[in-house]
Amino acid sequence: MSATAAPARIAACLGLLALGALTGAAGWLVVDLWFPAGLLLALLALLGLFLGGRVALGTGLGVGAAAAGWFLAYVMLSLPRPEGDFLLGSSGIAMYAYLLGGTALAVMCATLRGPQDRPVSAVRPAK
Repeated sequence: MSATAAPARIAACLGLLALGALTGAAGWLVVDLWFPAGLLLALLALLGLFLGGRVALGTGLGVGAAAAGWFLAYVMLSLPRPEGDFLLGSSGIAMYAYLLGGTALAVMCATLRGPQDRPVSAVRPAK
């Protein structure tokens, strides 16, 4: 890795962190608003974000940055306020499905193999 690529990679990671936080907050709102369709919409948005991070950086680091932002937003919105109530309602199984589904998508996208990562064929050339 060259020295000129390091600042661009750091900026991309910070951008993916911010996009992950925004996607996580928007997903939280959508899951609570329309349960079955909202959950699918939020998970599709996470899939697009994680795949975009994987393609943008070429490694699982992009997925990790986006997933960290998403999880940070998830945790911050689920904490109770000083008044004792929650910022957003987190009732039912929808939020657990959002957490587990998003985690599974992040792991799947981080462990994807790209075209450049394909294994070498075991077939020997003819002599």
